[in-house]
Amino acid sequence: MSAPFEELLPGTARALYHRIAVAQAKGRAPSLVAAVARDGGTVWTGARSCVEGEVPTADTQYRIGSLTKVFTAVLVLRLRDEGLLDLGDRLETHLPGTGVGGVTIAQLLSHSAGLAAEAPGPWWERTPGELRPGLPDVLGEKPVLHPAGRLHHYSNPGYTLLGSLVEKLRGESWEAALRREVLEPLGLARTTVRPEAPHAGGWAVHPWADVLLPEPAEDLGLMGPAGVLWSTAGDLARFAVFLTRGDERVLRRESVEEMRVPAVPPGSGGWDTGYGLGVQLLRAEGRALFGHTGSLPGFLATLWIDAEEDVAGMVLANTTSGPAVPAVAADLVAIVAEREPRIPEPWRPLPAADPAVLELAGPWYWGPTPFALRLGAGRGLELTALAGGGRTSRFRAEPDGTWTGLDGYYLGETLRAVRTPDGRVSHLDLGSFVFTREPYDPSAPVPGGVDPQGWRPLP
Repeated sequence: MSAPFEELLPGTARALYHRIAVAQAKGRAPSLVAAVARDGGTVWTGARSCVEGEVPTADTQYRIGSLTKVFTAVLVLRLRDEGLLDLGDRLETHLPGTGVGGVTIAQLLSHSAGLAAEAPGPWWERTPGELRPGLPDVLGEKPVLHPAGRLHHYSNPGYTLLGSLVEKLRGESWEAALRREVLEPLGLARTTVRPEAPHAGGWAVHPWADVLLPEPAEDLGLMGPAGVLWSTAGDLARFAVFLTRGDERVLRRESVEEMRVPAVPPGSGGWDTGYGLGVQLLRAEGRALFGHTGSLPGFLATLWIDAEEDVAGMVLANTTSGPAVPAVAADLVAIVAEREPRIPEPWRPLPAADPAVLELAGPWYWGPTPFALRLGAGRGLELTALAGGGRTSRFRAEPDGTWTGLDGYYLGETLRAVRTPDGRVSHLDLGSFVFTREPYDPSAPVPGGVDPQGWRPLP
């Protein structure tokens, strides 16, 4: 940060601790641990326990359930970035013989492949993986319930298929690939497939009495990529920093940002919820969050990130049900963002500016509608509407002198500066739209032409 606010203010820290204390007490959780990350590092941790003197720390492992899916999605996007697959590829292209090979990799990542939510047979989260030795045992006789690509229908078997895809293309186990490609580069030494001390035990709390029942901790076998991992609040804080900023050793920033682009409309819950590529999306009190929830018998987990504020909140508890862990994690983010708003980086001039790109900066018009094109770092451009709710997008410079849209309406579209024979910029071509320096410039090739009599008062 540019200002010396590395630690939270005492009042903020107390509000965070109060929130988790209420959650642990009212939710009757045997223990609960939480952390907040901001501006690239962990700034707060807190914990509560029902056993005096045995309070967990940010280094205590809990099972994180479906938060595992985010790690699996990172592995798949690495394969895409290396050119080993395309997200639009049919699964059959790389993993033949599954019986559901017509679905695409993107559909599996976004839970829009139409597959069943659970594996057939006994409750897979509470039984050993040996009961499901092959993909047919995971998928069952009727694995497809909905047309692919039409809606969001959460599917744990879908992430089993993605884990098997990773194994096929890497030639090693999902666990080995995860450790080598993600966990070790990011320093997540306390994120493992099997529990390593110190770790919490999983419990069920009786709904009508203050008594406990131990929950089994099974090896999930092929279902592992959907929910097997154990982790800590400290490791999840470091993982949240990666999901916000990227890391060239694992995934570049553009790829982690792509993960949180909504993929399909949600099947239920309204437009306040959604799903990207391996991450859940949530709007809470007007705040855009991404991350994931997780649960396995005996454990609850949630990680939410507010990218705009660069704040992440994570909560882990060792109970099958009780505390509203997703709401608590969202509240931790809100407490920090509201009490201590992000301090922006100081403005600094660009170290260099290409004159040919600088020439493009300034006002442009799509017909009569005014826009501004601003030059950013690395020859990047940002198009901003100057009136009303027009379309805004950022653009990445390409080696051939064009720019590619990174978000908004022009995501993936190409922006070109069209020049006259003498080198002067005639107009901008953005996905066939012509932007001119003057409203309906008659000297530019405006589609449909410009009335030769020009602008005039109302007759």
